[in-house]
Amino acid sequence: MTAFLEVRDLTVAYGAIQAVRGVSFTVERGQIVSLIGSNGAGKTTTLRTISGLLKPVSGEILLEGEPIHQLPAHEILARGVAHSPEGRRLFARMTVEENLRLGAYIRKDEAGIQEDLERVYSLFPVLGERRRNKAGLFSGGEQQMLAMGRAMMSRPKLLMLDEPSMGLSPIMTQKIFETVKELQAEGTTVLLVEQNALAALALSDYAYVIDLGRTTISGTGQELLADPRVQEAYLGEGVAS
Repeated sequence: MTAFLEVRDLTVAYGAIQAVRGVSFTVERGQIVSLIGSNGAGKTTTLRTISGLLKPVSGEILLEGEPIHQLPAHEILARGVAHSPEGRRLFARMTVEENLRLGAYIRKDEAGIQEDLERVYSLFPVLGERRRNKAGLFSGGEQQMLAMGRAMMSRPKLLMLDEPSMGLSPIMTQKIFETVKELQAEGTTVLLVEQNALAALALSDYAYVIDLGRTTISGTGQELLADPRVQEAYLGEGVAS
């Protein structure tokens, strides 16, 4: 049976520096799958390569059995892969609604776009209340909601979230993860990169550890929570959340 997303022996470099050295993993349709690891392990680079922002040196990325690793980013988006990047990358001088509509730029169905705007506003009421406000005036948590909403506006089959809880309060982090579960319940497949390994593993159907650009450990979220190697490296005291 063909996996929904399959990454095979992916190698990615920035000039002479290899950031990813043979990463392999699969994501089944409807799953939440997490990539965990230390800073600099290659997680963000992996997501950026899947979304077409970077090109691999070698390896393959297959979506529903079809290779996508040589396609430009806008074609990968059109095939159903949306990316909410680390650092949010919003257009600070544009309004909430303008940022959200940019997420739907490949679509022509205005009625559907309006329907999805209201869906985002129902998930994140503060965005609806302040839809005419500029994004740069929002708090970190509100900006994260907006970044997720923008990614959702393309109606993705696969939603990739890079560090969605970074810099957020525990209450806001809980809201973001609750929304991820809601999206999964609606049929969206989620690939998550998250420094808060405890929360990510508790949320995930399956997870992979990436260390020094390689996939080293894999299992269900619960299996990795119970794995002594993962506990020592990522779940102990002092681990960055």
